[in-house]
Amino acid sequence: MAQKYSFLEYVKTFMTQNLTNRRWVLVDYPDSMPSEDNFDLQVGLDIPPLKEGEVLISADYLSVDPYVRGRISPTVGYTAGVLPGDLLPAGGVGEVIQSQSNMFKAGDIVLSSSFGWQEYAVLNEIEVRKIDAEKIPRQAYLSYLGMPGLTAYFGLVKVGGAKKGETVIISAASGAVGQVAGQIANSIGCKTVAIVSSDEKLEWCKELGYSHGINYKKTANLSSEIQNKCPKGVDVYFDNTGGPINDAVMENLNINARIAVCGVIALADRIGKPDIGPRYWRQILVNRATITGFLVFDFAEEFKKAENYIWNLVEKGNFKFKEDTSDGINTMASAFLDLLHSRNFGKRLIKI
Repeated sequence: MAQKYSFLEYVKTFMTQNLTNRRWVLVDYPDSMPSEDNFDLQVGLDIPPLKEGEVLISADYLSVDPYVRGRISPTVGYTAGVLPGDLLPAGGVGEVIQSQSNMFKAGDIVLSSSFGWQEYAVLNEIEVRKIDAEKIPRQAYLSYLGMPGLTAYFGLVKVGGAKKGETVIISAASGAVGQVAGQIANSIGCKTVAIVSSDEKLEWCKELGYSHGINYKKTANLSSEIQNKCPKGVDVYFDNTGGPINDAVMENLNINARIAVCGVIALADRIGKPDIGPRYWRQILVNRATITGFLVFDFAEEFKKAENYIWNLVEKGNFKFKEDTSDGINTMASAFLDLLHSRNFGKRLIKI
């Protein structure tokens, strides 16, 4: 049986009776790089009454993530795609304003990976997790203590198996995942090389402690520049992009190199189409290299271990993280497109 309403919940229930929602849905699948025409902001939507075990949450922050590009395609992926007319997916943190759950009450600050591109969400209690928003900034659960941070940890430590003294190269190094991956690699004692798309991002990576950096947009021969920065070869490549950057790294592998494939944002304009480029089977053979694709959810049983590792770095006082935040649900689509075009600088968030 659901819990009885507190006085606060009675007040919030009265206040929510006149609430309406705004949310973004997919209009149609993009043939190439998405545009705002592929998305529609619906307004004035009624909020359905809660069923037993459900909570109504008001968003504080929503996460903008590149994985959504793969979800808005008819191509079969690792999870169900978004159909035209469906709500677009996003994680979010917010406040419970109404509850029909014994697990949550009005005023609780919570996290959910099922929030979506919307201002209010009605979610089942099993989709929601209470967070400590007093000790830790709530948006951190969408960034370095959320999916990006956990992805960085598992990609580097579990998939890449980075060891002290090894050379680690990370593409999109100033992004949500790359910022954390670089600092974890430094904590292990690796030589770290950042690949980014601007001089400003390069300067930020220096502040993060990267040993070297490359602005690939200003480099005539990326493969040669990687060889210059990694004369003994690349031991671990944390690949957030795919595409030409991947090609250049593959020409510079060390013996027993490990490639952790995390993202393919360089293919955002051709999801589901052939990825045409050089084939590096001989480099893989000669260097006995290993290429492994992974998803953060593969390591769900070890999430707490990863969170503790990252939080330990934060508490030491040297951890840094940059966020790129826009205000208002109306900016969600443009923020997503900025991400696909590398116009973000840091973890992309929407403050509601």
